[in-house]
Amino acid sequence: MKSPYDVIRRPLITEKANLAKEALNTYHFEVPITVDRQEVREAVERVFQVEVADVRTMIVRGKVKRRGRNVGKRPNWKKAIVRLKEGFKIDIFEGI
Repeated sequence: MKSPYDVIRRPLITEKANLAKEALNTYHFEVPITVDRQEVREAVERVFQVEVADVRTMIVRGKVKRRGRNVGKRPNWKKAIVRLKEGFKIDIFEGI
């Protein structure tokens, strides 16, 4: 069994994620490509002691980047959007 800290790599703190957090009570995380929704749900519930209502995942394709005449590609990664049940929130995302 994987550790919950291996499943949740980092939170995604962007303007779009902050608006979704306030309006829809959703939180965005970067997760490994190999995990599924159930593993993300269990990891978030164990790490933050909250109840998860819904988990959506998507694979974000890496961008093609150039530096001069050399062309490379950033790696693909997986994003998980976690919606919490009413009355729950994750304090680590709250500002000071």
